[in-house]
Amino acid sequence: MSERIYIYKRYERFWHWSQALLIIAMMITGFEVHGSYTLLGFGDAVQWHTLAAWTLLTLWAFTIFWQFTTGEWRQYLPSLKNVAAMIKYYSYGIFVNSPHPFHKTALQKHNPLQRLAYLALLAVISPLIWGSGLLYLFYGDWSRLGLDAWLTLEWVAVAHTLGAFLITAFFFIHVYLTTTGHTMFAHIKAMITGWEEVGDHH
Repeated sequence: MSERIYIYKRYERFWHWSQALLIIAMMITGFEVHGSYTLLGFGDAVQWHTLAAWTLLTLWAFTIFWQFTTGEWRQYLPSLKNVAAMIKYYSYGIFVNSPHPFHKTALQKHNPLQRLAYLALLAVISPLIWGSGLLYLFYGDWSRLGLDAWLTLEWVAVAHTLGAFLITAFFFIHVYLTTTGHTMFAHIKAMITGWEEVGDHH
């Protein structure tokens, strides 16, 4: 017997899909700037990439404010409890139709493995890609700030490219995991409507 519970609030859904579109735009333009292909042209790709980056940073600022004023930040506190069960489920159990070891609720939207993944995103990938990206943008100010004494553009480029590959990998893993609900599009539907079906199948 399944039931529907309201899990994802309106702003949460807006933030999720806006962030997804901006990240896709930054991947497309960023890899063109990197020289992987030609689509918009180098100059336009740089402009669109920069615009998407500032827009995403603005969105994050509003989202951080929303997270702390609503208490939703608690959803991302990491926990090692049941991590082994989640790894076993995703590596084996999901392929033999084992029951899901985590029961999603409005107060616990993310399983322990998701929480650790989001922690890695916030603590490692985001500082790497945003730090190197901002250094790129303000390269002209390095000498005034004394950064050119210990930084090179080559190292910043390597760091930004590494961050880009990590966020791209995170993106595609995230998209794959959205298909692991009780139906292929159940999780995607929940992020559109806000309502998630939970019950015995979980």
